Amino acid sequence: MNGVFEIPTIVFLLLAVLLIARLVSVLGRKTGNERPIKTFRQASDDRAASAAGGTDNVIPLSRASGDSRADASAPDAPAAEERIKGAAPIGSLLEGELLAIARKDASFDPKAFMSGAKTAYEMIVLAYAQGDRKQLKTLTAREVFDGFARVISEREGRGEVNETNFIGIHKADLIDAELKDGIGRVTVKFVSQMITVVRNKAGTVVDGDPNLVREVTDIWTFAREVDSRDPNWKLVATQSAN
Repeated sequence: MNGVFEIPTIVFLLLAVLLIARLVSVLGRKTGNERPIKTFRQASDDRAASAAGGTDNVIPLSRASGDSRADASAPDAPAAEERIKGAAPIGSLLEGELLAIARKDASFDPKAFMSGAKTAYEMIVLAYAQGDRKQLKTLTAREVFDGFARVISEREGRGEVNETNFIGIHKADLIDAELKDGIGRVTVKFVSQMITVVRNKAGTVVDGDPNLVREVTDIWTFAREVDSRDPNWKLVATQSAN
């Protein structure tokens, strides 16, 4: 060919280049819709979460995270007396009620309960401020949810917006407990700090002060059926001490 490409060869090379470019454009580009490759463990975890009903918004208040001993079926679950140790004054009525709950519910651990209760408190306060009914419904009993939902609807009807900046929980004390008719009830006193402002349609502040950190005291009661397979407690009663 004396160093000169024949026309058929040139056409063939052009077609090959175009084909390769096409393959790269289709196979080598990420669209953002690719499904991630999962390990066997990840897939198993996904199936387990799906079988459990996907309770991402529910806060377990009894079982210590990662503590297999808190499982009611675990043969080495700590005794009820050991689990409630230090949660209430020795010989007090509160200690007796906590012990009664712990004896009926092998997953009940006051320390883990208080940790979960603090998380639930913040989530409920913010969900109420934001009008998040879905979140509230997962964490509260029907009567409490209905009360929250009614106030949210009234607020929305007036065109008002609640702006709450949750600073944190200053103090949380377990102050009461009761086991009656198979239902355990635990009452916690929360002292928190937050900035709360309510604005009307025009954005004017009608309640609260955007520059004032308020100390809020709430007394909340959580409950669950101690024989239930569902380990989660729900808010059943609220009381403001302010």
